Amino acid sequence: MSMLLKIHPANPSARSIGKVVDILNDGGVIIYPTDTVYGMGCDIYNARAVEKVARIKGLKLRNADFSFICHDFSHLSEYTKPIAGSHFKLLKKNLPGPFTFILPASNNVPKLFKNKKKTVGIRIPENNIIIEIVRQLGRPILTTSIHDEDEVLEYTTDPELIHEKYKLLVDVVIDGGYGKNIPSTVVDCTSNDPLIVRQGRGELKL
Repeated sequence: MSMLLKIHPANPSARSIGKVVDILNDGGVIIYPTDTVYGMGCDIYNARAVEKVARIKGLKLRNADFSFICHDFSHLSEYTKPIAGSHFKLLKKNLPGPFTFILPASNNVPKLFKNKKKTVGIRIPENNIIIEIVRQLGRPILTTSIHDEDEVLEYTTDPELIHEKYKLLVDVVIDGGYGKNIPSTVVDCTSNDPLIVRQGRGELKL
């Protein structure tokens, strides 16, 4: 059974973050807060953990549109092809923030994730807990919202209820306070003009 680990959102304790990083290094699956809805994820380089996340979500890996969380711009640029000047400005204006940017993937992106389009969704959320976890892990973590597509329910925002539902499926649920119930805004930056694929919490600054 997974643990419910309380971490202070403004000032996450190094010890708690270290505990989560150990779980990720061991191939664990975690549920964590972001600046939008609670997410589920694992180390993107651990194939078995990635397959487990897909299984929990009831998705085939080939068709899954998973995104990654990076901790800053230099980290993000390792996983994308060089970003055109106008798109780079757009990212700089809006990140960290409640956005997922779809960009052409670099060769550092594990084969598991490369869809036919060779693109990758990348997030830098405005949330100290998950940013610290990714920084200490040194690798991006996969992110998918904990939301069943066929559920009529809103996104679950209460970490205790999330733990109740997922405690037998994941290794740790991080309680970083109530989550938001609106997902990120998804912006496709694979052609010249950025295209909003899904309007979510983020209002895109152009």
